[in-house]
Amino acid sequence: MTPTADRAAARRDGAPTLYLIDGTAYIHRAYHAIHGLANSKGLPTNAVFGFTRMLIKLMAERQPEYAAMLFDAKGPTFRHERYEAYKANRPPMAEDMAVQIPLIKRVTRGFNLPLVEMAGFEADDLIGTLARQAQEKGFFVVMVTGDKDFMQLVTDTAVIWDPMKEKTIDPAGVRAAMGIEPGQVVEVMGLSGDSTDNIPGVPGIGPKTAQGLIQSFGSMAALYADLDKLSAKKQQEKLAQYREQAFLSRELATIETRAPLAFDPAEYRLRPPDSAVLAALFKELEFRQLQKDYPQGADHTRKDYRLILDEE
Repeated sequence: MTPTADRAAARRDGAPTLYLIDGTAYIHRAYHAIHGLANSKGLPTNAVFGFTRMLIKLMAERQPEYAAMLFDAKGPTFRHERYEAYKANRPPMAEDMAVQIPLIKRVTRGFNLPLVEMAGFEADDLIGTLARQAQEKGFFVVMVTGDKDFMQLVTDTAVIWDPMKEKTIDPAGVRAAMGIEPGQVVEVMGLSGDSTDNIPGVPGIGPKTAQGLIQSFGSMAALYADLDKLSAKKQQEKLAQYREQAFLSRELATIETRAPLAFDPAEYRLRPPDSAVLAALFKELEFRQLQKDYPQGADHTRKDYRLILDEE
């Protein structure tokens, strides 16, 4: 879709639109996109700067009325209780990234953007939960992320918007990319696993093979019910051998949509940025251009401009 078509899609049928921003993904993208930035005291600021610029771009282009920024909380999640090795292959967060997290949260609060995190749950689960509840209340939902795992949450009233690629993914986009329906994405992930999160899947079954199997059988349950119909005997043996692991993998890959979190539209309605907070923070970080863009005492209230067509 073009940016214009994207914006139109985000206002479908005149429904109020809720933007759910994957803050954890924003942090990683910002950190890896900019290198060597620090203030005069030696404090790394590359991730904060990149995050802030991405946030400003989103606000300027989309002008969301309802939104939230969601982060992973520290510590293990319910998935670690089910599978101790979940994400065990990931190295610890780099120290120069970790020290910027509190600053990034201060930026988020400075923009008066609701910040949501919850111990035991990932940002994905909080997005999934709020997306479900918002749709039930008549909202159109835009999940701001580049993470393809969110394809499982796509519906006619919830889409993914990847701001880096300027790309929107709706149900037709999922079908075009994977040849399956959004609800079948976790079925594919159960078979193929996910090396990024150390989800094992079935050895020897890659994403393309998994997609083909789900296209043919519709679900893992149906596949295992008719496993003897597979002509590839080695594949059949592998699937039978790792059946329990496959269903565990599907469980791990499934984004939770019933976390203990309630969507109250009033709490997610945006207010103008707090210029005093942002001015002080940008001064501390030595973001000189942003200090000019958000001077202390500036009025960032949304204006209502109308064309006057007659003298009266």
